[in-house]
Amino acid sequence: MNKKNENRLYLISGPLGVGKSTTSKLLARHVERCVLIEGDILLHMLNDDLSLSWEERLRLTWDNILALTRNYIQHDLNVVIDFVVEEELAWFCKHLSDFENVSLKYVVLKADKEKIVERLTTRGDIESLERSLFLLDKMERSDSTNPFSYDTTLKQPSETVKEIIASTRFLVPIEPI
Repeated sequence: MNKKNENRLYLISGPLGVGKSTTSKLLARHVERCVLIEGDILLHMLNDDLSLSWEERLRLTWDNILALTRNYIQHDLNVVIDFVVEEELAWFCKHLSDFENVSLKYVVLKADKEKIVERLTTRGDIESLERSLFLLDKMERSDSTNPFSYDTTLKQPSETVKEIIASTRFLVPIEPI
């Protein structure tokens, strides 16, 4: 597929309370011809009546994220994706490798534990704290996410967005893996 313009994809990950949604929404407003895919909305479309396992829910959600991303790329749009990435990055890149002129920036937002507690308490989501701290610990120990991590503890969302747009350190090659 030949595109005249490069399509830009931004995959924003990280545990709850680090600013994924706030950053993603602001980023989508700063990138021209851009759509925002909120993975949690797709995940929550799968209601409990379906009796799907967590793994099945996650797989369906990622399949839908991929399908929407491919559709938007085909319509020459840029995409910001707001969703927790655990093991899906290589799979996602592989399934986009048939596109030419597509760049992907992968950013794993992090914050210190006290800031996460403060943010989750402020938004009334303290029941998510255990899962958030589990993901934070997992991501901090991961060699694959560390090069792409960005600490939001002392940052304003606008600073984070400027860094994501300007920095090349978040670029991930989209090629068959």
